[in-house]
Amino acid sequence: MNKTTLIIVLIFVFIAILLYVLYVVLKNKKKKSIMESIDRLNTEKNLIISASLKTELSKASKLINNKNIEKQVDLWNKQFEELENKDMPKLTDELIEVENYCMNKDYTNSFLALDRAEKDIYHVKAKSDKLLGEIKDLTESEDRNREAITKLKSVYREIVFKYNKNKNDYQDVSNRIELQFENINKLFSAFEVSIQNKEYEELGKIVRALDDMINNIGIVIDEAPTIVMMSKMILPKKMKDVQSHANKMIRDGYNLEYLNIDYNIEETNKKIEEIMDRLNVLNLQDSIFDLKTLLDYYEGLYTDFEDEKRSKKEYERGIINITERLSKVTSILRNLYSEIDNIKDTYDLKEDEVLVVDEINKELISVKDSFKLVNDRTLSKVMPYSKLANECELVAVNLSKVEDKLETTLKNLGSLKEDEARARDQLYEIKNIINNSKYKIKDYDLPIIPDRFYTELKEAYDAVKEINIEIEKKPISIKTLNIRVDTARDLALKLYQTASTTTKTAAMAEMAIVYGNRYRSSNKEVEAGLNASSKAFNKGDYKDSLEIVLNTLNIVEPGIHKKLLSKMES
Repeated sequence: MNKTTLIIVLIFVFIAILLYVLYVVLKNKKKKSIMESIDRLNTEKNLIISASLKTELSKASKLINNKNIEKQVDLWNKQFEELENKDMPKLTDELIEVENYCMNKDYTNSFLALDRAEKDIYHVKAKSDKLLGEIKDLTESEDRNREAITKLKSVYREIVFKYNKNKNDYQDVSNRIELQFENINKLFSAFEVSIQNKEYEELGKIVRALDDMINNIGIVIDEAPTIVMMSKMILPKKMKDVQSHANKMIRDGYNLEYLNIDYNIEETNKKIEEIMDRLNVLNLQDSIFDLKTLLDYYEGLYTDFEDEKRSKKEYERGIINITERLSKVTSILRNLYSEIDNIKDTYDLKEDEVLVVDEINKELISVKDSFKLVNDRTLSKVMPYSKLANECELVAVNLSKVEDKLETTLKNLGSLKEDEARARDQLYEIKNIINNSKYKIKDYDLPIIPDRFYTELKEAYDAVKEINIEIEKKPISIKTLNIRVDTARDLALKLYQTASTTTKTAAMAEMAIVYGNRYRSSNKEVEAGLNASSKAFNKGDYKDSLEIVLNTLNIVEPGIHKKLLSKMES
């Protein structure tokens, strides 16, 4: 037990020592990190008031030649003194505070104070950088603006050269452009005067004014010829061509009022005048866009003219087509009305099957009225052919619906006669099937004809009588007639199947009995079977006769039924 206790104590001591060492290491690491941050911030603080700031402030003091500059330099001196005498000592105190916290091992407050000091240093540095930038705006004003003026002069010379090279393209705008050139030249001279008089606060204003004026006149030089050409030549010629084309089409009978060509030409001339007025004051805002929009409109009119010509042809073809179709439908409907009473007398029609003809007639009248309205509009020339063609197409669509409905009705009515004729043909075929069934039975000369055949024969004859009764009725019910025909045909086929099966069974039984006679004398069992089969055959039980003889022969000759069947079929 003493040994175990000792081991446990040693373990606890070891852990305690390890934790203490770890604590010391972490504390030292925090302290080292804080001290490194203090050194870094001290360096950044010392760079806030740079030598260049003092130098630029000294330069600015030497450039004082008027009250405005003097007032500005005094303000900068005050801001510098504030940085030097207020902000910088405060930053120093904050860093000392951080260091004191760190030395006292108060790392929590050390980090808080460090963060606050870092933010204040960045804030003061931003103030210093801003002050330096404002001072440089004055001290470097001459060099910076001289460089800008040099670039502007180069751009301006190219603009003037381009203008002089194509001077005739500007026409009436030339005077206004040259006046603007004079204004620009005056500003260049004003810049030199300001340099000589050391009016540095004016230099930036002059440079900005020149930049705006040169950029604007550059746009004018680039775009004015296009505006002049489109306004004075292209658009007037296009409007003249469109007007001439429109007048010719109007003389040819086209209605173009919906295009409002005269009104749009008048408005275009107003717009051109407005654009030229703006150009005279060198305002080109949206001018080319507006002119291109107008040009696109007049180009689009040629498409409208072609659409009208094409629509006229489509309309004229449509008129002819609809006229012919209306005449055809009217004639068919007239003939249908003349036959409808006869059809009603002949066939048992439902009320809706008769009323549909009246509905078709009403729809046809509606189509004719619409067509007449289209023709009236054509004669009065109140609508363009594009709209007339659309209305004509609508009439054609409605007429197609009438035609489809009429065609369906004619098919339905025509099918009545077809069904009647088909019923008569099938009646003839049914009688032939019944007769063939009778001949098949009689041709074999059976000793006894089964009662089933006579029963089915009577049913078939009764069904034929029902067909004759329906055909003779006035009006005929086609639905009932078709049912009678289907019933009779099924009974006739059933009769024929019975005749075929009976004769085939009898033939096989007879053949088997004849075949088995060869074994009659040699086998008593076979002889008994053949006698029983013959007896059944003579009584008309042909199926039983066949089964008996096949079972009998199978005793002496297994599989005999396949041999007999093959022989019979051959």
